[in-house]
Amino acid sequence: MGALSFEPTIFCPLDYVTLGLKDPIKDYLGKPRILSLLSVILDKTVDENEKMLVTSEAKDVITVFHGTRAPSLSIQQYIDRIFRYSNCSPSCFVIAHIYLDRFIQRTNLCLNSLNIHRLLITSVMVAAKFIDDAFFNNAYYARVGGVTTRELNKLEMKFLFGVDFQLHVSVQTFKKYCSILKQEDSRGLIERPIPICGTEDSCTSSNDDGALCSGSVSR
Repeated sequence: MGALSFEPTIFCPLDYVTLGLKDPIKDYLGKPRILSLLSVILDKTVDENEKMLVTSEAKDVITVFHGTRAPSLSIQQYIDRIFRYSNCSPSCFVIAHIYLDRFIQRTNLCLNSLNIHRLLITSVMVAAKFIDDAFFNNAYYARVGGVTTRELNKLEMKFLFGVDFQLHVSVQTFKKYCSILKQEDSRGLIERPIPICGTEDSCTSSNDDGALCSGSVSR
């Protein structure tokens, strides 16, 4: 599994505004642009991984992040839901993106439709706790994510150990990931921000945690 690789780009303060990270410019749905860009990147990564699994007939290693079936909510819908109800800053989604990359590189987990939703709610929650001044407790995030509090507690612990509790993100790293999102916005291309399956035999199954809920959450 290779390191982060993409063409260097010039990143200026205006780019933060364009991505919706500062004085947000919102898209036609009234949300920060970064949400749509991140969902596109994750969708393409998941799609490529699952195509590879079919052609290679590789088997996934079952983890606590795997559900028995893919949730009914798309990645875009799920990201929008998390943003709507969690009140976390748009920057949390950049940090969550970085954490996901770290987790996958360290664990060789294969990102697919069975685990992406649990990984998202866990990584965003951890990011919010680390960088935001205010955040909710795990019980609330569990309701937003459609999992039980007990399950989310377990996911959080597994995730933290997976990244070796390395939660600090340098300004340089943050800008690199923002550049990836900027390239996705301007060119519609992905420079592999999240690696595909790290090993031939680490990639899709399910556990008995069940599928994520898709109902609404009232504040």
